[in-house]
Amino acid sequence: MRKVIGIGETILDVIFRGDNPHVAVPGGSTFNCMVSLSRLGVPVQFISEIGNDRVGKLICKFMETNGMTTEYMGVFPDGTSPVSLAFLNDSNDAEYVFYTNYPARRLDVMFPAINEDDILVFGSFYALNPELRERIADLLEYARLRKAIVYYDPNFRRTHAHEAIRVRTTVMDNYEYATVVRGSDEDFLNLYGKTDMEKVYTEEVEFYCKTLITTHGAAGVNLFAGQRRAHFDAEPVVPVSTVGAGDNFNAGVVYAFLKYDIRLRDIPELNTADWEKIVRTGMTFAAQVCQSYDNYISTEFAAQFK
Repeated sequence: MRKVIGIGETILDVIFRGDNPHVAVPGGSTFNCMVSLSRLGVPVQFISEIGNDRVGKLICKFMETNGMTTEYMGVFPDGTSPVSLAFLNDSNDAEYVFYTNYPARRLDVMFPAINEDDILVFGSFYALNPELRERIADLLEYARLRKAIVYYDPNFRRTHAHEAIRVRTTVMDNYEYATVVRGSDEDFLNLYGKTDMEKVYTEEVEFYCKTLITTHGAAGVNLFAGQRRAHFDAEPVVPVSTVGAGDNFNAGVVYAFLKYDIRLRDIPELNTADWEKIVRTGMTFAAQVCQSYDNYISTEFAAQFK
């Protein structure tokens, strides 16, 4: 059976409405994607690191409750598990503040086996951090050698925009490893100062990776795949919180690859109708998450969707 491997940060997200904390949930971009996939019955293996503290124990318990192994979670004795504060504005979009205290030695954990047509999901600043780069590059190279599908979400937030020029070379390396790149219009604005996604594709991505999906919130989704261009309108949604929306769009795309048995060799041959089924699954997942304060699809939705 094909499986999904994810690597990324694990964080406790404290979500604020106004100046008051409203709810605290385990999070992290790839983490959110993995939880949703696990709730759908997909075999997932998540690689990350947490502190040997109360927050770390809470996160591990949450993973086990959701059918996820903690075998690939590095637990560091020094430092503390990271926490983020997500402040929702009037549109229920989030602005983040991160608090981290990592030890000098990072990602001290064994990697899982990767087989042909498994799917590796990675992204965020975690995939650009120079302290982690050697380990992440090893995993990406291993996935490429094993002929896995590699799914990259830059998830490049405004808090890192001042570092954009410095990290662009690493971003390009990530594109080169990727089978599919998915980013929001905000990600690419922060990275390149560009709002024209056609230029982002042709000038920044296409040389390294032939498939780019760009998401634009209520304005829908664009696909760029070689000479193929497609736009998919979004269904209207009144969001409670947009935290986790992009992460669960990713989960939907990955789930569609598995559901429709799309393999690495198939991706260059997909037509617009194929991509619409894939993208619509991502949109459905994102819309469901926007209607709650959770970072992942609900267990009820997962049961119905299966």
